[in-house]
Amino acid sequence: MHREWVSVFVGLGANLGEARQTLDAAVKAIGKLPHTRALNCSSFYRSAPVDATGPDYINAVLHLETRLNAYEALKAFQSLENMAGRVRPYRNAPRTLDIDLLLFGDASIQSPVLTVPHPRMRERAFVLKPLSELSPQRVSAQDLQSVQSQAIEKLDASSSDDL
Repeated sequence: MHREWVSVFVGLGANLGEARQTLDAAVKAIGKLPHTRALNCSSFYRSAPVDATGPDYINAVLHLETRLNAYEALKAFQSLENMAGRVRPYRNAPRTLDIDLLLFGDASIQSPVLTVPHPRMRERAFVLKPLSELSPQRVSAQDLQSVQSQAIEKLDASSSDDL
């Protein structure tokens, strides 16, 4: 593959089953995807569901590099979600694993299957807090201020710290 490496940020979340272990496994699996390398994972955070019901989520953001295009990456992430038992019975249903493509280099993509940057990332504390750990220049003080009312708790270090 002769494509250049692209810097990518993905949001990870789970609120069913062993969520922390699922996220750890997802980080490792993403790092093993073809033409992809995981660089750094944020701390894990516990947050209440937004626009949904169900148990609290465990969330993180992963920084990676890939030579896959955005659609290939999306397909690979959806495959990992499916292997983790993800089902989509309705919008914002609880999930065993959610992998959202937040940023794909400097790309702006608007298609029926993919929107990048992620259209709601600036509205979600569970995205902005971990993203600000990895790439503070991508999250403004105003962004963080706008989500300060959303309940979110930083958890103890995870094993994903050892990428």
